[in-house]
Amino acid sequence: MAEVDLNSDLGEGFGVWALGDDDALLGIVTSANVACGFHAGDPSIMRRVCERAAHAGVAIGAQVSYPDLAGFGRRFVDIDPGELTDAITYQVGALSAFAHQAGSRVAYVKPHGALYNAVVHHEAQARAVVDAVAPLGVPLLGLPGSVVLQLAVESGVAVAGEAFVDRAYEPDGRLVPRGVPGAVIHDVDAVCERTLRLATRHEVVAADGTLVRVDARSLCVHGDTPGAVSLAAAVRRTLEGAGVDLAPFAP
Repeated sequence: MAEVDLNSDLGEGFGVWALGDDDALLGIVTSANVACGFHAGDPSIMRRVCERAAHAGVAIGAQVSYPDLAGFGRRFVDIDPGELTDAITYQVGALSAFAHQAGSRVAYVKPHGALYNAVVHHEAQARAVVDAVAPLGVPLLGLPGSVVLQLAVESGVAVAGEAFVDRAYEPDGRLVPRGVPGAVIHDVDAVCERTLRLATRHEVVAADGTLVRVDARSLCVHGDTPGAVSLAAAVRRTLEGAGVDLAPFAP
């Protein structure tokens, strides 16, 4: 059977506000996409998640975002590409310091939210992301077939495709926008069925019933939705029960 990575977005609280159960999820996932302070997270949260991820043997990824705390990074920002490159470099640098302090390192970079969706097709912003990641020598995690992964490959940056087990897909392989009913899938049985199909057959059933090919090295289960921990645990049990090995794609 295949070997896959299971990732989740962690460290997405801010100050006194908590979001998700980072500790529980770190006992389930193999990679942690850690918020770097621009859409969520703060220095103390970043330090704590890095320490606990390192202790659990979970790979640490920098989840970089537009500068949009108020919108949780889920609003498109028409930002100058040079400023975007600088913002990403800043975020990765901050997380790298905490990861190093914890005896680990930032193993990969993953855009968050609206930035993730924008660089699927927005060439200028995709290039800005690649320009930030290229000097770091770490892989970029993103949507298969996206402009950002294509540009990354052309620039010599290692890439890994990602699939979302709890998100609905368009027939062209993009994610259904969050504002559309049914964009986020909460039914455990449905998520587990999609997980197994993605891991073993590299395909997903789109919202209109179309079968979409998805070549993904890493599977994402969101950590900020109701019942996230039990859902992630069910996903892991499904993969292990099918004989699929779980390991970080960027150890």
